[in-house]
Amino acid sequence: MARASSLAPFLFVVHLGTSRILLMSIAENVVRVRERIRLAASSAGRDPDAITLMGVSKTFPAEAIREAYDAGIRVFGENRVQEFAGKENALRGLTDARWHLIGHLQSNKAAKAAELFHAVDSVDSVKLAQKLNEAAHAAGKTLRVLIEINVGGEAAKSGISSDSEELYRLLAEAPRLANLELRGLMTVHPIRRSSGARPYFRKLRELREQIAGRGLPRVCMDELSMGMSHDFEVAIEEGSTCVRVERRFLGTGPRLRRTAEKPLTAKDAKAARSSQRKSQMGDSALL
Repeated sequence: MARASSLAPFLFVVHLGTSRILLMSIAENVVRVRERIRLAASSAGRDPDAITLMGVSKTFPAEAIREAYDAGIRVFGENRVQEFAGKENALRGLTDARWHLIGHLQSNKAAKAAELFHAVDSVDSVKLAQKLNEAAHAAGKTLRVLIEINVGGEAAKSGISSDSEELYRLLAEAPRLANLELRGLMTVHPIRRSSGARPYFRKLRELREQIAGRGLPRVCMDELSMGMSHDFEVAIEEGSTCVRVERRFLGTGPRLRRTAEKPLTAKDAKAARSSQRKSQMGDSALL
């Protein structure tokens, strides 16, 4: 993956109520995140180059994604098929970027997903896998997929339970899915604090090891996608091969966009300073 380039400062303005807060450039953020990945990997005795940094670009406009690409990001995660379809034309020039669907996918959108994405990291049923296989075959391509595991057993979240029959039916179906490459597992754990995430990450790693040990045909367990902006260092310690980072380099809010600069009021400036202090404190508090 390419190194972060020395870009001129690129400042975003995030709208949080009436406040306008200037943020660090994407290029600077990418450098900081890569350094934290390096430190976490070294602490765990792992090779930092074996860990992919995925930029979660859902809800962000094409120009912000291009800025992340120029800063060295090559793997991007999108949440919705329709949203990415609306940005695809503006991103065609990013020839070596890899686009992953990480959000829940309905089977009736499988054909479009297979057309747009290089990988689908949220397969959670045999039916969806079959639909993706058919669509990939029609498109003349092979689609890399991960099985999404609901490690917390949350009814409101997608993903397969680690002890469900559906999981083992999906694994058994792999030899008949000629246009899919089953590469591993993905999860979104239920705890928003890094300190509580470790048991869930460990559970996913142990499940991967269990599946890999069975030697199932056309089932590869090389990839373990777990860890997000607030807990990726813990995920790396527990064996993650891909961390999904959004706010650490693309900003703190889902409606990030460039806007023309206007003078800040005293209230705005105070809010900006407060936000920057909180951000710095939050960064130092993370594991």
